[in-house]
Amino acid sequence: MKMSVREARANFATALEAAEKGERVTITKNGKAIAELGPPQQPKKGFDFERAARVRKEMGLDKLDFDPWPAEFDDPAFSRKVLGLDKDTDLEPR
Repeated sequence: MKMSVREARANFATALEAAEKGERVTITKNGKAIAELGPPQQPKKGFDFERAARVRKEMGLDKLDFDPWPAEFDDPAFSRKVLGLDKDTDLEPR
């Protein structure tokens, strides 16, 4: 449905009823669309991997050859070292 600004002001309740039913109402000024009225969009659940890839590409980050994890990251001895558990300490509670 299309409405001019003047029509939208005069028939706002009608425009809201149409939006409530799921219809998109386009409000025009001098023949150009300036606003849309419609039902709210439900947010997506979870992480949007497609959007993340698009943003990385837009920012030029997809061209970087960067691996933030050290080669020994998966080694349990490395984890113990980072967490300070490789020392000979008494682990009994005091």
